[in-house]
Amino acid sequence: MNDVITRYLDCWNETDPVARRKLIDQVWAVDARYVDPLAEVEGREAIDATIAAVQEQFPGFVFTLAGPVDTHHRQARFGWNLGPEGAEPLVVGFDVAETGADGKLSTVLGFLDKVPG
Repeated sequence: MNDVITRYLDCWNETDPVARRKLIDQVWAVDARYVDPLAEVEGREAIDATIAAVQEQFPGFVFTLAGPVDTHHRQARFGWNLGPEGAEPLVVGFDVAETGADGKLSTVLGFLDKVPG
């Protein structure tokens, strides 16, 4: 699961649309769901569009793990930060992820702990 979560964050940090879509296809199930307080989408195309919108809203920012990934069975929970590299994060949250039997992400539920005013 640690590798899946690392690759999940790689999807959020990849700014080249072609490379990002290739990562999404490798990491996410075809019918995967992503839900957070600002978005509820299903499928790789919608996930890709959501990531692109976040990158547009926060250009140059990167997602980083905020601590260890806690896993059991096919589930993981982990904290993350979003901000300029090496600076105080602007957004802080945590996600709960689940994979299918094939190891691809089937569901990610996101929570926001700190957001800009």
